[in-house]
Parts: sequence; C-alpha cells; structure tokens
Amino acid sequence: MKTMPTGFPKDFMWGGAIAANQAEGAWREGGKGICVADILKVQDKGDLKKKSNKETTLKDIDAALSDTQGIYPKRYGIDFYHTYKEDLKLLAGTGMNAFRTSINWARIFPNGDDEQPNEEGLRFYEDLIDEIIQNGMEPLITLSHYEMPLNLAVKYHGWANRLTIDFFVRYCETVFKRFKGKVKYWILVNQINLIHHESFNHLGIPADCVDNLWEAKFQGVHNECTACAMATKIGHQIDPNFQIGMMVYDGLSEPLTCKPEDVFANMKRNQMEYFFSDLLIRGTYPGYAVRFFNEKGFHLDIRQEDEKVLKENTADFLAISYYYTICASAESMKNYGVNEDGALSNPHIDASEWGWGIDPLGLRTVLNYYYDRYQKPIIIAENGFGTYDTISEDGKIHDQRRISYLRQHVAMMKEAIKDGVEVIGYFPWGPIDIISCSSSEMSKRYGFIYVDQDDYGNGTKQRMKKDSYDWYRQVIASNGEDC
Repeated sequence: MKTMPTGFPKDFMWGGAIAANQAEGAWREGGKGICVADILKVQDKGDLKKKSNKETTLKDIDAALSDTQGIYPKRYGIDFYHTYKEDLKLLAGTGMNAFRTSINWARIFPNGDDEQPNEEGLRFYEDLIDEIIQNGMEPLITLSHYEMPLNLAVKYHGWANRLTIDFFVRYCETVFKRFKGKVKYWILVNQINLIHHESFNHLGIPADCVDNLWEAKFQGVHNECTACAMATKIGHQIDPNFQIGMMVYDGLSEPLTCKPEDVFANMKRNQMEYFFSDLLIRGTYPGYAVRFFNEKGFHLDIRQEDEKVLKENTADFLAISYYYTICASAESMKNYGVNEDGALSNPHIDASEWGWGIDPLGLRTVLNYYYDRYQKPIIIAENGFGTYDTISEDGKIHDQRRISYLRQHVAMMKEAIKDGVEVIGYFPWGPIDIISCSSSEMSKRYGFIYVDQDDYGNGTKQRMKKDSYDWYRQVIASNGEDC
C-alpha cells in the first residue's frame, strides 16, 4: 500500500498571484496596444460592491475610447510597470518561492493580428521574469488574463471568430520561444469557464455583433480550447519540460436541499462547470455537453481536426481559483443562461462585505472532487479574502480577518494533501493590493502589502506591510506547519 503524505511536499510552491491588467498601468507605454481591460470604467462614487461586469457592445467601446472625463483604473493600476523591481523584492521578503503574473497580450501583439511582435513588450517581460527569478521565485505565467487586444474584439468579434485561434497560437509560440529556459509553468487562459460574469473580458465578443450571444460564447470557448490544445502541442515541441496547464474558477455547487430535484439540478449545473476541464484534460467532448448544445439548438463549428488536436494535446496540470462555495436548486437553474449561472449563496456560512461566502472546508471538498476526476497535479492559482483595510492609529494595518481566512484555507489544503490530492502550489490572490477585476475598485483589497491608493487613483502609492505579511512569512518558513 502506498505511503500517504503527512504535510506539504518539500518542493511545494508558496507564491502569490496578480494580473498584468490589474497592476501594471502604463496602458499606452512601451508600444502596448489597447486591451479589453482598458475600457473598464470605475463607477460613480457609491456602493462599489454592487458593480459587476455586464455585456459590452460596440457602442460601449466607442464611448470608452472617446471619454476624456471618466476614470479607468486599469489604465494606471498600481504602476507595477515602473515599480516591479521594488515590489518583487518586497514580496520576496515573505519567503515566496513562486510568483504568478500574466503577460498582457496587447503588449506583445498590440492589435492582435500583427505580423510581428512588439520587441519592447517582449523586453519588458524578459526583464520582469528575470527579476522574479533573481528574487528566488519560480515564474508561473498566464498568457490570457482578460487582456485580449481590443482590436480583436472590434474587428473579429473576439473568440467567436476562428481566425482568433491563429492569432493566439502565434502569440503563444512567440512567448514560448522567447522565455524558454526561464519559465517552466504556464497557464494559457485564466478561469476559462467564466463565461457568465466575465464574458466580454474573457471572450471579447461584443454583444451586438452576434445573433445568438449564448451560442456565440460556446463557439468562442470551442475556438479558445482548440487554440489551447494547438499551443500546448507547440509548447511541448519547443521545450518538453514545459508544464502547460488549464485553469478554472471553482464554480462547483452543492444542492440547496436534499430534494431529488435539487440534487439533480445541481448535478447538471456542475457538469457544465466540469465541461471546460473535461475538454482540456480528458480531450473529448462529453456526452452531457453535446446533449446540452442540441437541446439549446446551438450549431457549433466543431471540426474533425479540432477534436484530434484536443485529444492529443491535453493539459499537464489543473489550476483552480477558490474563494467561496455556492448552492443550486431546481428553481435557481430555471435562470441558467447567457448571463446567469444558476448559483445561490450558501445559507450556512458567513460572507465577506462583498457577499462571498467563507468556506474553508469547501476547499478540501473541491480539491478531492477535481483530483478524483482527473488525477492530475493541482495548483491553487488564486485564493484570498477581499475586504476593506484601514491604517490604525499605530500606523499599521491589522488584517486579522484575512489571516483567519487564509489560515483556515491552508489547513484544509494540507488535509486535502493528506487525502492524497496532489497539490503542488498555492498562490494567494493579490499579495500586493491591486485594482479589483469586476468593479475596477481599489477598496476591495487582498494583499499582504497595502498600496496607498483609493478607488479613483488618489494617494501616495506608498507600500506598507500588513500583519498578514509576517503571518505568511511564518507559514512559508515552516512549510505550512505553523499557520
């Protein structure tokens, strides 16, 4: 009988994760093109937590590009483009041995369909990756994290167009060749299953440019997954040591009640959450998805050569983001569709100010679900607690709720490893405060490091360590034993 692990492996990756579009700023520097994140405006002063991404039209895009008065926080981020050396040194002070960030696609191919890459953009990321390595951290690089060149959305309607497959594969091949020998771990697409709530950010499909947006989203997913398989094949040819993974947002739900109708509806919902990883890890279209498409009357352009490349070039690992758990019922699933995922809040757990339920045990549960299904290494590519942080009278930031949240999740991650789940890395989200994804706000903070900047870009930009900084350093120093 095999010997079961008793704790975290010695080579475990303790890291932190950010995204280029939420941190870098410098939106028109270094030859960078405009990306989809650059048109996201902070809402007027008010209840920011109610803000969420909606579908975007060509009219919305034109309005953002011509707007000279609005505030677009992802255009300036936290100025990581200019401060990354100091920031990485500060992050490395926690003892992190790994760091996840993304390459902004529009820095490499400003219009997406360019014949040649932007050398200045490649040099920037080469310097950034070198700096990550020099600070003793393994780079984990995401290639598409809501940073599609805006031109691809406007001119080609994003992933709904098969031509985008070639544009993405060219981009991947360019980056793979440039950073061979520096980067081993790659995530091709961030949270590829988020097509309800991050739809334009993710797929770049203007809602007014297609006849059936729901169908277009699944066509976009097919094209994107095909591109991922093609890129994986090329990546492994360039460097057989590359570990190329796929990533999902953990959207698995539990039935709201034990009524058979709720249990069944929840099962059907979870199948369509597993769909993306089933396709990229198992390499085939599952029967439940084919039935779903048929019943919806979707006519997808799925070609024989697509299915062949998907089958032959599956992902090396699964990456997940985990923040909270949700429920589903037969009634909630009546709303499942183009902009609704049929999810309900879990009534048995507490929640953050943003309504995100706090469920550490849920992390152990889903890690077992995923590993039982795929038997692939798992990286927790995001996990964190977004909340308001304030500077106390003693001049410090005492973020005890964040520490409590993370401590419990690390403990449950350890239990999952003892269950036999092959978890190889943990990357808390936003280890330095960055712009929020959906609402483009700064108030919703995740970091171990505070950035003095408000929702509208005001502040000194000074970096300050929170109490969680020292807590995470202690966790890493003990390899997860002292949390």
